[in-house]
Amino acid sequence: MAQLFFKYGAMNSGKTIEILKVAHNYEEQNKPVVLMTSGIDTRDGVGVVSSRIGLKREAIPIFETTDVFEVIQQMEHPPFCVLIDEAQFLTKEHVLAFTRIVDELNIPVMAFGLKNDFRNELFEGSKYLLLYADKIEEMKTICWFCHKKAMMNLHYIDGTPVYEGDQVQIGGNEAYYPVCRKHYFHPLMITEGD
Repeated sequence: MAQLFFKYGAMNSGKTIEILKVAHNYEEQNKPVVLMTSGIDTRDGVGVVSSRIGLKREAIPIFETTDVFEVIQQMEHPPFCVLIDEAQFLTKEHVLAFTRIVDELNIPVMAFGLKNDFRNELFEGSKYLLLYADKIEEMKTICWFCHKKAMMNLHYIDGTPVYEGDQVQIGGNEAYYPVCRKHYFHPLMITEGD
């Protein structure tokens, strides 16, 4: 029985590596998958799933107007699985369309993304994936400043932490750090024993 999976984690928790690994495992068994990603993330070009360690792969870009149900339904050969990177940028309509892919087309959907933004607010896509996913899994990484689990994403501009601004600000290690709650609120407060 197909299910909707949401795997979330802070920056650097290995979400993109995991999605590429899952795609490889399916395809190694001659089970084609469809890879999709947000059209908003253009760091390596539109429609490219790219990890920080250098692995990348072409994907179908999802824009606000993309009817993802129609894209999958119209495929000549249905995929064994739909894999979505940068799922935090999905809209409520996209998430509901992915539930239809699971429920009506019986195709598993695995979405990978951030849960919260640098303001510590839920992204729209993440909010609705948390509400509608059959299975939710946290992918863990450690805080940039200490040994605790990172739960938040700290945004920096010119070495200064930023807590306000537009929700969508694309960036990687040059602009964001995975941090624990303590270092989200006190990023420069690093004491001996942390």
